[in-house]
Amino acid sequence: MFRNRKGAIFDLDGTLLDSMGVWRRIDEEFLGKRGFEVPEDYLVAITSKHFESAAVYTKERFQLPETVQEIIAEWFSMAEKMYATQVGLKPGVRRYLQTLKKQGIRMAVATSSDQRLYAPCLKHWGIYDFFEVFTHTEDVARGKGYPDVYQEAARRLSLMPAECVVYEDILKGVQGAKMDKFYVVGVEDVHSAYEKADIMQTADRYITAWSELLG
Repeated sequence: MFRNRKGAIFDLDGTLLDSMGVWRRIDEEFLGKRGFEVPEDYLVAITSKHFESAAVYTKERFQLPETVQEIIAEWFSMAEKMYATQVGLKPGVRRYLQTLKKQGIRMAVATSSDQRLYAPCLKHWGIYDFFEVFTHTEDVARGKGYPDVYQEAARRLSLMPAECVVYEDILKGVQGAKMDKFYVVGVEDVHSAYEKADIMQTADRYITAWSELLG
């Protein structure tokens, strides 16, 4: 997989971090307080968005009286507590990162998450320093349905897309990375099971556990 490739670009939520359940609970609590259930297509719509665009979408869809900044602040407060107490690594993540490090593979993050949330979590689990680069969807023009955030991560690593492997758990992320010359590994997550077949068809490789890459 890494023949002629020098870089690895990782999504965080649902890929390295077992955190997608946290976001589902936040959606349920946030909308539940306002008398709404969480529509399944809502989860699909906001998964690849960063905070601001997700807040704009949520405000417009549910006609909420709160400002976008008020919505973001409430989400962030809820997420901060959960990331500090409930979010862990997926099994095998640390060992896999250690293996890549020993092989001289340079590593980056490409995420729609907020650094104030994920940085303490990665540091707590001892994997923050594996990454040379942290790239966010808000750093680029388009979200994870497009290659922009992965291209930016590769650029910051001083590598070409064809020299990098991207790891993603959602279909939009896989599709976006495949728009360029990245090798893409789909990573199974229970919260993206509804699009598993499409991820498997689109990705260059699909794994159900990180241990599959350690054999």
